[in-house]
Amino acid sequence: MHLEGITVLALEQAVAAPYASGRLAEEGARVIKVERPRGDFAREYDKTVKNLSAYFVWLNAGKESIALNLRAANDKKLFTNMLKHADVFIQNLSPGAVSRLGIELSELRNQNPGLITCSINGYGEHGPFKEQKAYDLLIQAESGICSVTGIGDQLTRVGVSVSDISAGMNAYQEILLALYKREKDPEKKGADISVSLFHSSADWMNVPYLQYVYGGELPKNPGLEHPTIAPYGSFTTLENEQILISVQNQGEWETFCDQVLKKPRLKARRKFLKNLDRVKNRAHLNKIIDGIFASTSEKELIKRLNAAGIAFGKINDVAALSKHPQARFRRVKIQKDQISMLGRGAQKEITKEKILQIPKLNEHGEKLREEFSS
Repeated sequence: MHLEGITVLALEQAVAAPYASGRLAEEGARVIKVERPRGDFAREYDKTVKNLSAYFVWLNAGKESIALNLRAANDKKLFTNMLKHADVFIQNLSPGAVSRLGIELSELRNQNPGLITCSINGYGEHGPFKEQKAYDLLIQAESGICSVTGIGDQLTRVGVSVSDISAGMNAYQEILLALYKREKDPEKKGADISVSLFHSSADWMNVPYLQYVYGGELPKNPGLEHPTIAPYGSFTTLENEQILISVQNQGEWETFCDQVLKKPRLKARRKFLKNLDRVKNRAHLNKIIDGIFASTSEKELIKRLNAAGIAFGKINDVAALSKHPQARFRRVKIQKDQISMLGRGAQKEITKEKILQIPKLNEHGEKLREEFSS
């Protein structure tokens, strides 16, 4: 495991920080999860996985759990001792909460110069919103993600916690970079990292931002269509099944007309000549494609699309995803049972899968108190 010998202390809750520390644990780091006496509130989001929350199971495999009341002198002293031995400290408490506990990150790094501190917050360390509480849906709205998600004026959130996840991913990569930099530094100095949900989500909004600032256009919500490419969207087959198609360039458009639609003259029509023309006349073009797809079987359309090299996909629900031929899975332990969940986006060569355990609240408390008592 790549991060063996690295100790991570995670004062964390919910999704963003547990995502980052969970990835570190999967890479072999020792991750000590510090929970409030009642536990990370994500433990109580639902009870669907062996009486545990799906969120908690997803994000906390391989960690050690200790419950601490950091307002109590003995627990705070124990926590401070842990920090002296840590390589990484991650926290995502509400704004100012760590300082109110009498814990200053700059002082921690003075005491432990190699310590990498990572704070995950809603809006960053500066600006008028710096002390404002933030949760995933609120950040999706504030960052503009909701404004480009939905159909027309009917806005919606992305169906998974993308703002939390993007912040967790940013924290994970920045911690890895800091560990690499520390390894190369003769003085082995740590670093201070600040990651915000808002800025992580705003970064994902750069395409509509650039289109607005430099093109003067506010994005429209096209649902399953693409705002700047056509044809690109969902069409219904003879059996009333939906197929999503994506025509990315002029060559594909011409091939699509010839081999899929079987209408070679369509590609020469002025209304559909270039992508900008097709976007402008999308409704008319979609009506033509709808008519052809609606009178053609799904099997025949897939045959044509494959032969033409046109990208396509089906609209799967979670039940279909669970049986998808391309899905891969990983296993974790919940006490004496094992469960499977979807695998990570990246795959690498491994000799043997290590099955990590989901910790019970304070499962390692006694052992950790003994280890860090002085």
